[in-house]
Amino acid sequence: ITTVSGNEFLLQSDIDFLILDWFHAIKNAIDRLPKERSCTSRNLEFKLKRSSSIELLNSLDTESKEPKPEHRKSLIFRLNYSASDTNDRNRVKSRLKKFISRRPSLKTLQEKGLIKDQIFGSHLHLVCEHEKSTVPQFVRLCIKAVEKRGLDVDGIYRVSGNLATIQKLRFVVNQEEKLNLDDSQWEDIHVVTGALKMFFRELPEPLFPYCFFEQFVEAIKIQDNATRIKSIRNLVKKLPRPNYDTMKILFEHLKKIAAKESVNLMSTQSLGIVFGPTLLRPEKETGNMAVHMLYQNQIVELMLSEYSKIFGSEED
Repeated sequence: ITTVSGNEFLLQSDIDFLILDWFHAIKNAIDRLPKERSCTSRNLEFKLKRSSSIELLNSLDTESKEPKPEHRKSLIFRLNYSASDTNDRNRVKSRLKKFISRRPSLKTLQEKGLIKDQIFGSHLHLVCEHEKSTVPQFVRLCIKAVEKRGLDVDGIYRVSGNLATIQKLRFVVNQEEKLNLDDSQWEDIHVVTGALKMFFRELPEPLFPYCFFEQFVEAIKIQDNATRIKSIRNLVKKLPRPNYDTMKILFEHLKKIAAKESVNLMSTQSLGIVFGPTLLRPEKETGNMAVHMLYQNQIVELMLSEYSKIFGSEED
């Protein structure tokens, strides 16, 4: 898309319904502009990888209006064709329709494995089902990398990595490219820890499922320490298998981080502050956010301090 002010934007996707959504969003924005004078030449250029929507092609013939120059200039678009281009345009549309009609559907591409389900932003159980495991492979790889070269790093998990590099790592993981965290482009261990925290933040439902949130909060409020630990342990045992196994391996890892507190300055309390809001949160935020945050931190801190009692066997 090229705007009158000269800004250029490229919108590109392999997913047809996203392309159509983009087109309609832009077209609706144009249609809502003041209709004071017609626009004879609109410069709206879609550089689409592909699209399966005949409706999108047909809608290229529709007219829209241009606002006064002083109003919302960035939303003025011009299609790069004129009325005299009708024959050429129809010829192109005809070819595109034939091409699109031969394209396989999104469902077909997914069934053939050509389009993969993403890792970031997917439900934990779906990621595990896809990988035929109970702990996401990405979580295991990050933990392995941090334990190999990050246990002694000052502020590990607290210090933020470069966001652009973290997003690049996120993209690689979502594209299911072979991931090697020993590659030089991931040499900053804070990028690895940042991506791991982002993975847990972007879970549609947190590692501690919503339906357990209030139960964990009530458990951490118990005054007697032995009873509090037993209550937390019982709740943890009730978690779905992917949540339990992922939680166990993550907390075992964080316990190793805390064991190096004298070097990395990350105590169980510090890790509770970092991971509390990331791992458990209420489904609907209320006015008790500050209080909830305190409990979130305390839950993580207790589970790290009493790891062996909470995740150990019944005999322990």
